[in-house]
Amino acid sequence: MRILSIAFLVMATFSCCVNNPVETTNTNNMQELNLTQEWDKVFPKSDKVNHKKVTFHNHFGITLAADLYTPKDENGKLPALAISGPFGAVKEQSSGLYAQTMAERGFITLAFDPSFTGESGGQPRDMFSLDINTEDFQAAVDYLSNLENVDAEKIGIIGICGWGGISLNAAAMDPRIKATVAVTMYDMARIGANGYFDQGTAEQRYESKKQIAELRTKEYQTGPQATAGGCLEPEQAEKTNQPDFVQQYSAYYKTERGYHPRSVNSNAGWHTQAQAGWTNTAILVHPEDLRNSVLIVHGEKAHSRYMGEETFKKLKGDNKEIIIVPDATHTDLYDQMDKIPFDKITSFFQNNLK
Repeated sequence: MRILSIAFLVMATFSCCVNNPVETTNTNNMQELNLTQEWDKVFPKSDKVNHKKVTFHNHFGITLAADLYTPKDENGKLPALAISGPFGAVKEQSSGLYAQTMAERGFITLAFDPSFTGESGGQPRDMFSLDINTEDFQAAVDYLSNLENVDAEKIGIIGICGWGGISLNAAAMDPRIKATVAVTMYDMARIGANGYFDQGTAEQRYESKKQIAELRTKEYQTGPQATAGGCLEPEQAEKTNQPDFVQQYSAYYKTERGYHPRSVNSNAGWHTQAQAGWTNTAILVHPEDLRNSVLIVHGEKAHSRYMGEETFKKLKGDNKEIIIVPDATHTDLYDQMDKIPFDKITSFFQNNLK
């Protein structure tokens, strides 16, 4: 009886709020961002699409910066895709490449910088929150849904690397997201709690939390200062015999291939304080709620492959699929056009955004 009483109380409260709306402030009063107007991507500009910088806001009041790509031959309302990742990257890197390529294939696409990073707003800088980052995807859907040339019933998302897991979390929360592609995905909460390949221990996790807690006390007056460090220089990664996947990250983020001055991974890395934010956080808690279509794409030789395959096993329904790209590593799917299965990704969205 007590459970029923609580349920009725919640329903009554909700009904009261709906029938008696209160006056709210204008959430469109966004922060004015100083956006770079020249082309500063790590990939060449396509002559097949139109491109412009745009801003939108999430429901935490953070203004996000994005690149909007549209087909030059657009006609009528088109399906749209919001794209972000990899984790610690910016829209001038992999997500922008995906966005431009999918716009060439007939989609309106939005590659955005997550809160606290790149050209987006939010203070302090170079921080992350799996909750806020999930909301960033939903806010991108808000924005796309309100564009005159977008069919609001045909919106999908693409998440790359750590944003692959975040994209699935967003899709499980938001039925407006009709189709999701998670590419070379990480489950960031799993990595944060258990380390790579689940080799971390509870004691190691506790010690990490203890050190970060002490750092918070020290940095209270100044704000976050210490950083976890971005990717190693390629020579240093090789000289210190780092694992292959660490060297692959260096080969992308620290060379002309993928370096960008606003990328967290290309530079000093995340603020150390942020690291505790994924040690006791879970995402995709209710995979059964993700009813719309999902495609997980992984490289055969990707160190992260186990996370994608095990996440796939949790998904329900017959509209979920996974493909393994032969001979591809984790970072190959960041930018190697001969390995990213764009034909498959395109057909997936065409079949599920209709």
